[in-house]
Amino acid sequence: SVVKAMISHTKGRSVMNQTHHSWRSALDAPLDRSVRILVLLLLVPLLLSFTQPLWRISLQAPQYPNGLTMDIYAYKLRGGNDGQDINEINELNHYIGMKKIERSEFTDLDWIPFAFGILALLALRVAAIGNLRSLVDLSVLTFYVSLFAMARFVYREYVFGHNLDPHAAVKIKPFMPVILGTKQLANFTTRGMPYTGSVLLGIFVLGLVTAMIWAFSRRRRTESRAVRGAEELGRSLAAGRAN
Repeated sequence: SVVKAMISHTKGRSVMNQTHHSWRSALDAPLDRSVRILVLLLLVPLLLSFTQPLWRISLQAPQYPNGLTMDIYAYKLRGGNDGQDINEINELNHYIGMKKIERSEFTDLDWIPFAFGILALLALRVAAIGNLRSLVDLSVLTFYVSLFAMARFVYREYVFGHNLDPHAAVKIKPFMPVILGTKQLANFTTRGMPYTGSVLLGIFVLGLVTAMIWAFSRRRRTESRAVRGAEELGRSLAAGRAN
């Protein structure tokens, strides 16, 4: 029984080692040409996302029939009506004690452009000389950057809504400004939603996931064909010896 247990343990370690080696060889394998082309094409929505608003905050009230809008880009803020809407929003925020919305308050817009640039360079490298491991690394980094940037945006909105001036003309309880969806504040209906830039960034992320799945499946099919070929060759050799 001891011998059987040792044999079973040895077989188990052998299977684990083979699996580990298979994963490592799959990750280190060069990407198929079709996968490289897909990653290269994904540079288009990534670069375009830099030129489009990532998020839009809008306010509507009877005194503003056309509404007020503020678009958040990867590197700047832009108000509707040639920028005048941000001034109007700041006037309204002043009455309830909110800080003035300025580009300098959104410090995350200083590093996001560099993050987008790094992602673009890494995607170009993956398309040119990358392997499956580099594609996985790029996908994980893109997910982390997107999640971290969104978390920072939520935190910044929280700070704006909770650090109110106690001497403001209109006293309200600290609140969480709208991030996604609709929220009512006095007679104002505020809305927050992802905009064109976020859609383009989402296409980039989903495209990377698709490229990973595609690369893994093609690698598995290649390995399966190689195994079947080796088995057929072994059977042919065995048949030849028998004859």
